[in-house]
Amino acid sequence: MENLDQTDITILRILQKDSKKTAKEIAKILNLTPSPVYERIRRLESQGFIKKYVAILDKKLLERPVTTICQVSMRYHSEAFIEKFEEQIQNLDEVQECYHMAGQVDFILKINTKGLEDYHNFVKYKLSKIENIGVLNSTFVLKDIKHSSEFYI
Repeated sequence: MENLDQTDITILRILQKDSKKTAKEIAKILNLTPSPVYERIRRLESQGFIKKYVAILDKKLLERPVTTICQVSMRYHSEAFIEKFEEQIQNLDEVQECYHMAGQVDFILKINTKGLEDYHNFVKYKLSKIENIGVLNSTFVLKDIKHSSEFYI
């Protein structure tokens, strides 16, 4: 964060809310000219503060309304088994997020499906094929209370 000044932070906040804002639009908000704002955005990208630009999709309109949080505990915890799990989980398109955890579970997965039957088939035909999974614990989201892609800065 030492490389960022208040203008950089404001630009990041604006882009988090709407990544389609142009340098010209951001410059107007900041009372600056577009050229330095454009250069700042390019610098923020090249330094890795901005990883990529994405569109947030509506899971209901895309018929993936059921969100499942799946806790995975491994049988064995060697480096090779953990790396293999991490590699295999990358190939499962249904997995939207995966976190390696410290504590009672080893991994937490966020999965969106059409319904319980699709989730059952995902576990039965895909997730269960991954070697070394000991315990799966699935919980189902009843209601999205807060969902944000914005990182507090």
